Amino acid sequence: MAESKPAAFDAVAAGAFVAAAERVKPHTKLIALLALGHFVIDVNQGSLPAMLPFLKQHHALSYAQAAMILLAANLTSSIVQPLFGYLSDQLARRWILPASVFVSGAGIALLGLAPGYPGVLALVVVMGLGVAAWHPEGYKTATGVAGNRKATALSWFSLGGNVGIALGPPLITLLITGLGPEGTLGMLLVAVLPMLSREAAPVKAAAGARREGAMMPRAMALLILVVSIRAWASFGFTTFVPFYYVDTLKADPRIVGLLLFVFLGAGALGTVVAGPIADRIGPRPFMKWVLLAAAPFGVLFLLSSGPIAFVMLALYGGVLTSSFSVSIVLGQSYLPRHTGMASGLIVGFAIGLGGAGVTALGWVADRWGVPAALWISAMMPLVAFVPTRFLPAPREATA
Repeated sequence: MAESKPAAFDAVAAGAFVAAAERVKPHTKLIALLALGHFVIDVNQGSLPAMLPFLKQHHALSYAQAAMILLAANLTSSIVQPLFGYLSDQLARRWILPASVFVSGAGIALLGLAPGYPGVLALVVVMGLGVAAWHPEGYKTATGVAGNRKATALSWFSLGGNVGIALGPPLITLLITGLGPEGTLGMLLVAVLPMLSREAAPVKAAAGARREGAMMPRAMALLILVVSIRAWASFGFTTFVPFYYVDTLKADPRIVGLLLFVFLGAGALGTVVAGPIADRIGPRPFMKWVLLAAAPFGVLFLLSSGPIAFVMLALYGGVLTSSFSVSIVLGQSYLPRHTGMASGLIVGFAIGLGGAGVTALGWVADRWGVPAALWISAMMPLVAFVPTRFLPAPREATA
């Protein structure tokens, strides 16, 4: 009888240990399914920059009008995301994930059939709203099943989106050059999201969970500024590198898809590499130094040519984009009780503000040339580095 109590205690302790391990272990199957959905939604979104040269030629647009197309996409896919994030925090609706993929796919698929510039803008808005609805719910769900290695899990989840953005340009370029403007209809075949019905219970539990911690809205505002400047640099390259090669260097338009694939594909790889590093050293120190490290590669791209330029483009994209999922983890730690809204503010609002800067770059390109717009974009990581020095550490909740 004397030995039964310690044995029972050991059994209870072992059970508690196993239960704790279960709580912190990432749900790898759900992360994979969500990453696949992320891939599909961002294939649609990532196709748009590669379409700009074709839309500019087909509709006889100026650089500013072409940049306005990207602005319309960013306003609807990004700026309104906090609203969808707020709704996601209040109530979980899993049907939003497949429905938003279909809406975004329909918008991009019909773009090649648009009768004029207003029609182009309207379809871009449709595509953008589908993207905006998907991301807060997707990121909140992914965080809920990520366990205690959130940066690593979100890096794999973000990999799906980054690969989608990277493959979108060569895919849409292949469709348009091979089939003409009507080839965009082929994007409807991509708009298929894996069914999550078998994982409904874990998803619902994760979506309804709320993290504890101190709310830090001022820190969140500073992080939004950092992410906005970083996005300005990234969108500047994805928008004007194709014009730089086609209009300034007189390269074959078919190189557009390859250029964007190199930049965005390296970004996808950088995101995966960054996750474990950020989990080890912390997301805040990682955010402080990665932007400073990116700046030289953007400058070297503009000073080089041939294969070296492609290498520099890849390094710039990889280092610049590597902080993507890390900034989301940091944002959710600043607003731990509203992770859906935090995701919408970082993935949507902050990146949308950066995308709005592309309109100003279009104005620069019309007056001083495309290289001037790219030089500004290459210098933006240095500007973003300054406010990262003031990012505070997340605080625990106080009694």
